[in-house]
Amino acid sequence: MREQAGPGMSATPMNILVRASTDADVPAMLAIYRHHTTRGVGDLGAYEAAPLEEEDLKRRRKNMRKRRLPHLVAEVEGAIAGYAYAVPFRKRPAYRYTLKHSIYTHHEFVNSGIGRTLLPALMEACAAAGYRQLIGYIDAANTASLRLHETLGFVRVGLLPAVSFKFGEWGDSVMMQRALGPGASSPPGPWPVAPAPAANPAAPPRDPDDPAS
Repeated sequence: MREQAGPGMSATPMNILVRASTDADVPAMLAIYRHHTTRGVGDLGAYEAAPLEEEDLKRRRKNMRKRRLPHLVAEVEGAIAGYAYAVPFRKRPAYRYTLKHSIYTHHEFVNSGIGRTLLPALMEACAAAGYRQLIGYIDAANTASLRLHETLGFVRVGLLPAVSFKFGEWGDSVMMQRALGPGASSPPGPWPVAPAPAANPAAPPRDPDDPAS
């Protein structure tokens, strides 16, 4: 989760439109991402092995779309105020019903309900695509994000101490999980998510938070 506590716009109700992202949204999404990776705190300092460019983000969107993985934006009066996506939790087929998610909020819209609007929409899209579990890794110091996830039904299932070193400090990550749809109450039916043909069909889309993927 990438929405953090801190000063920002007021919590005055706004008309927030959540929709599927398009290539036209890429410049705005990239600006949000670059701001957080260069100035953010907590788990926002996710460095890339090389600078992320517009074509990189377009390619990632395309890969996710082919696999019916949701990639959403929140729009406020024509401005992109945040975006969210989900990627496979692990590569092996046994884990194909589980995703992990990320949400980025524009720094001028922090504390204005963007994350609270995007996350339920993302959960709904993941459930509609046949997925059963959603995982989030949240910086242990990001109390606002932890609280938001708990409000939306996520539970803390693990603590990963000192797994990151960003901005001169070691950081802990809290692993949170929420069931989607029927969750584990029933076995899954036929796998509904059919990856599009690719040079390496076994390879999932690259995780933007994992430079090694």
